[in-house]
Amino acid sequence: MSDDLSQNLTHQVPEGFEPLAWHRGFGRTVGPLFEKRTSEGLIRGFRVGSHHTNGMMNAHGGMVMTFADLAWGGAVEKDDDTWWVTVRLTCDFLSGAPHGAWIEGSGTVVSNIDGVYTVDGRIWSGDKTVMTGTGIFKIIEKRV
Repeated sequence: MSDDLSQNLTHQVPEGFEPLAWHRGFGRTVGPLFEKRTSEGLIRGFRVGSHHTNGMMNAHGGMVMTFADLAWGGAVEKDDDTWWVTVRLTCDFLSGAPHGAWIEGSGTVVSNIDGVYTVDGRIWSGDKTVMTGTGIFKIIEKRV
């Protein structure tokens, strides 16, 4: 028996989104997660499952921050082999997202000084902004 959360995806995923290949460790706990690469950039997404919720059955703030880290950090990725770490993440919660909602997020690089990138980011569900903020990320060498 497998406990891989992406093994039997039974919820709807919007067209163009593919499973994000992060199935070990913490990624397995917060997944399944998805991404869509377009000519305009990278968008990541997830469906709010029961394991993502707080007592009010909304996406837990910690989950939304985790997702923001992943979505906004994706703005510095050059390809699937780019490794990066988070230096700082500043988040402003603007609204909630209920169980079952589809959440998306992306970021835009606003500066790169000595390989340290500043990214402005947004998390949304439909036409509602859930969170905005800024992330600072550094690309690192891939570890074997």
